[in-house]
Order: sequence, then C-alpha cells, then structure tokens
Amino acid sequence: MKVTIVGAGNVGASCAEYIAQKRIASKVVLLDIKEGFAEGKALDLFQTATTLGFNTSITGVTNDYSATAGSDVVVITSGIPRKPGMTREELIGINAGIVQSVSENVLAHSPNTTIVVVSNPMDTMTYLALKSTGLPKNRIIGMGGALDSSRFKTYLSIALDKPANDIHGMVIGGHGDTTMIPLTRLASYNGAPVSQYLDQQTLEKVASDTMVGGATLTKLLGTSAWYAPGASVAYLVDSILSDQKRMIPCSVYLEGEYGLNDICIGVPCIIGSNGIESIVDVQLNAEEKQLMSESANKVAAMNAALTDIL
Repeated sequence: MKVTIVGAGNVGASCAEYIAQKRIASKVVLLDIKEGFAEGKALDLFQTATTLGFNTSITGVTNDYSATAGSDVVVITSGIPRKPGMTREELIGINAGIVQSVSENVLAHSPNTTIVVVSNPMDTMTYLALKSTGLPKNRIIGMGGALDSSRFKTYLSIALDKPANDIHGMVIGGHGDTTMIPLTRLASYNGAPVSQYLDQQTLEKVASDTMVGGATLTKLLGTSAWYAPGASVAYLVDSILSDQKRMIPCSVYLEGEYGLNDICIGVPCIIGSNGIESIVDVQLNAEEKQLMSESANKVAAMNAALTDIL
C-alpha cells in the first residue's frame, strides 16, 4: 500500500512517522513545495527504520506529483497553519487555492485514490475538494472528528482519572471552536455512562475544553498542534488500508442524513477500504439536533466564501 502526504510540515511529518512506525503502508511519499524540505524530512525519518524496526519506504519530493502515482490514500495537510489568535475561518482565502490545486494534481497520477483532508478550515476544504474534483463522496474524507474525539476522550480521562483507552466518546459537527459538538450524553467509561461519575458542571467544562482544544495548543505552542493530528490521520488511514471498518467521526458530504444537505460536516462513519462505507445515524435528542443545525449553519456560511472558486 502507498500513502502520499502533501505538506511536509509538522503535521505531515508526524503522519508519515506514525504510518511508518505502525507499518500501515509499505510506501510513504512526502511532497512539499519548499525545495529540499520533504526530502530532508523523509531522509531523517527513514534513518529511524533500523532502530525502530519498520520496513516502510519513506521518500520525499519537491512538487513532483509523478512520484505520488498509484497512491491508495492521499493526505492533504498543505496550507498555512493557524497562528495565535487566528481562527480556522481566516485561513479560507489562502488555503482554498492550495487544496484545490493539490487535489487536481494528485488525481492526475492516482485517479482511484481516497483523499483525506486535514487543511483548515477542514469542513470547508473537504467540501471544496469534493466539489472541485467530482469524486464520489465516499472518497473524500475530512479528518477533524477523529482528532476532536481524541481530545474529548483525553479531557474525560483527566476528569475521571481513568485510562483514556477505557473511555468512549465522539465529537460531531463542524471542526471549529464554536461548531463542534462533544456528545457528553453518550460518552462512556467501560460501558457505563460518564454521567454516573461526573456532575453536569464537570461535563460542561470537558465539552468546553474540547471545543477550544486546538486553540489552547496554538496559544501554548505558537502554531498548530501536530502529534495528535498526525496520530488521528494515521488511525484513519489504517482503517482504510486495512479495511477495519472502524466507526470514526469524519467530515463527509451529507445528502439528507441528519436532516442536512449539500454540506460536509462531522458525523460518525464506518471507515473501510472504500473510504466512507456508511454514515451512522446516531439518535440525537432535541438539544443535540439544535446544536447540529446551528453548527451546520456556521459551516455553510464559511462555504459561501468559496463562491468565486467553485
């Protein structure tokens, strides 16, 4: 299996590292527009193979899409990262042109690939990739829900003082500070609702911390996070290439599901060799439905900025 990662910055390099270490693909190609940058990152990563014990081939290229030919999955991380105080929405103007160009170039060499979009604002960039390429919706996947859910489970783990891997929970809605919806009602600790252990005030704080999880790290680091995003991408790619059919919240194009149309937004999906195998209909209560509607309206408003591009 071959995976191409477009954008060799912190997130892209972390994706490559985790995919190689976990032996998810036999070949990883890093591509970047900066001369020598992807080559350097790839060589540095490849030099860990003997000490870490993986056999994945890692190569880097400067803007040479022919090297990506035959990719089973293409991950798009390219675009400028968020700076402190910058919202994901402010990135639209710059990153839209990048994502559209990258999508067209990778499909010229890998027409049967599945595209995983990481670039922000992610829901809008996923929508752009879908509309500009004309691919079926199962082959364009926005990664955000996987990352948001990992942050949600981490904050629940801290609040419960229990192992994170024993906690289950998901975040749906838009991948934004004001649009994501941590489903505290459905979160559980080894099958038991977390509401048995945490009071409402604590659950509300967990949800709030989750929603600003990315902004919190951006403020601390001075740039966007990369370890958790890279791991979330690797988790998603693994489910595709190994046909694991995991249920992962992802941004996907909706055509009536959850009462929404013509929008890419985070909902739980079964992820396998065909990309989005199916969309899972979680029975939301009235409050959650209202939050989902409000989230969709905000994402749609961001999509309106693409009018001149599409």
